[in-house]
Amino acid sequence: MPAVVLLEGRSDLAALRAVATTVGLPADAYRPVDMGGVTNVRRHLASVRGEHVLGMCDAGEAHVVARALGVDEAELTEHGFEVCHADLEDELIRACGPDVVLTVLDRLDLAARFATFGNQPAWRGRALPDRLHRFAGTVSGRKSLLAAALAAALEPGQIPAPLSRLLDRIAEGSARRNRQTTRRTSAHAVSSATTPAGIARPSAKPPSAR
Repeated sequence: MPAVVLLEGRSDLAALRAVATTVGLPADAYRPVDMGGVTNVRRHLASVRGEHVLGMCDAGEAHVVARALGVDEAELTEHGFEVCHADLEDELIRACGPDVVLTVLDRLDLAARFATFGNQPAWRGRALPDRLHRFAGTVSGRKSLLAAALAAALEPGQIPAPLSRLLDRIAEGSARRNRQTTRRTSAHAVSSATTPAGIARPSAKPPSAR
């Protein structure tokens, strides 16, 4: 079974899929789950009990996940959950840098709208991450669009640490399952090869007397 990856929302899911493509991680190596908000984590954990569960959350929401798992916040990584410094969008913006962010906005035909938004009195002079966070939330679907585009613009070595560690965990789990499958297949092949073709296996019962 692929790892179940619990994510806070659609933008996190979009970013994970983008960087997974960048590093060549196959889609069947994991099963991403949009929890629809971190407050739903307890319900989702209950629904996947017994499976290999990983996840990612924002620093401000880490206490919610820790409480649902019954562990301390400092132990989240040990239980498969990576924590973003602020949130994933902030991680992506810092990893890309201002020039790449503006290039991505231009490629999405959003540069002019972002410039207009940034000239509003309430946002003029504010830091780029602050403006971009608010801009992303002004239109439905824009947050996911930007998260995916920023994530796709990163080289493998630029992927933010929490997301990179999550990818490593997924890849390790996938490799482990592949090794187990290979061993089972090899064992079956060896077992089958012990009986020559065309010769029936001996019966466990002795022939009945006549």
